[in-house]
Amino acid sequence: MAIQSNIEQIRSRIAAACVRSNRDPAEVRLVAVSKTKPASMINEASAAGQRIFGESYVQDFLDKIEQVTAPVEWHFIGGLQSNKVKYLRGKVAMIHSLDRLSLAEEINRQWAKLNQTIEVLLQVNIGAEETKAGTTESALFELARQVAELPHLRICGLMALPPWLEDPEEVRPYFRHLRQLSEQLRELQIPGIEMRELSMGMSHDFEVAVEEGATLVRVGTAIFGERTR
Repeated sequence: MAIQSNIEQIRSRIAAACVRSNRDPAEVRLVAVSKTKPASMINEASAAGQRIFGESYVQDFLDKIEQVTAPVEWHFIGGLQSNKVKYLRGKVAMIHSLDRLSLAEEINRQWAKLNQTIEVLLQVNIGAEETKAGTTESALFELARQVAELPHLRICGLMALPPWLEDPEEVRPYFRHLRQLSEQLRELQIPGIEMRELSMGMSHDFEVAVEEGATLVRVGTAIFGERTR
C-alpha cells in the first residue's frame, strides 16, 4: 500500500502546485521512474492508477517488460546509445533524451521499419555540466531544425536535468529558462515541431517544476523508495 499512498500524495502535491500557478492539473502527467525497480513494483503502481513509467537502461527495461502485465505506457528517459535504439523499437511511446542528430537518424531508421512515428523530446544541458548529456543551448535550434525533417520523429517538447541543488527554489531559474527556450522554439513555427511538453522536475523539486510549466514530471524515489543500486 505504500506505493499507492505515495502516488496519491504526489498527485495531490502536483494539483496544489497547479493551483498556485493557475494551471489545470490535467496538463501535468506523472512519469514514475521505474529504472532498477522490479516488475512487481511497476504492477503495484499500475494497480494504483499510475500509467506512465520511465526507464533509463535498455537491458533492464527489456528484462522486465515481459513481466509487467498491466497496460502501461513506457517512456525512455535515460542516455541512449545509437546501437541500442533497435531494442526500443515499437516498445516505447516517447524518448525524452534525444540530444544529437546521429541518434535522431537512428531512431528514424528504426521506426521507419514499423512505418510509425515516435514522439521525442530534445534534451538540453541546461546547466552546461560536463557530466550530463544534452545538447547545448547554442546548438538546440539547429538540432531542432534538422530533427524536424526526419519523417518518423515528432518533436513535442524539451527535457532537462538541471543541476542538483538541495533547495528546490535554487533550481527554479533552470526550469524557467527551459520554458523560455521552449517558447522561443515555438515562435519559430518550424514545421514538424510542437512545443507542448516540458519534461522537468524530480522527486525533490517537481513542485517548483510544475509551477514553472512542467507537463511531465519524473518521480522515482518518492514513489518507490531509495534506489537499490
